[in-house]
Amino acid sequence: MGKNSRFAVGAVIAAGIGYVAGILTAPKSGKETRHDIHDKAVQTKEEVAAKLEELSGELSAVITTGKTRVKNLQSTAKEEVEKAVSAAVVAKDKTKDVLHAIKTGEADDKDLKNAVKDVNKAIDNLKKYLDKHA
Repeated sequence: MGKNSRFAVGAVIAAGIGYVAGILTAPKSGKETRHDIHDKAVQTKEEVAAKLEELSGELSAVITTGKTRVKNLQSTAKEEVEKAVSAAVVAKDKTKDVLHAIKTGEADDKDLKNAVKDVNKAIDNLKKYLDKHA
């Protein structure tokens, strides 16, 4: 799911860039153009926020699986999975902060990209450890 998620976020961002390029070349007044750009920016942020919430839910499920499996592992494997679960919990907490910032209008594009990247990385890492120690 990590690669699909990255592709979906990339597609949303590319669509937004294409939309802005189209608007900037359209014969509209400056006021209309600014309004259209603002509307598209809001729509894109909402789409990325929805994707981030979806990824957060997936991360929660993987964390739960990791915590369940960690109980049955040997000490070395247990430490590795515990580290991966801890990193995933940190990424999930960051996701909550970014989602709150999006809703209050305090997040920027860099925050969104970093949050999506961190969540995807945490999901991929935790799944790797869980598959390795299944």
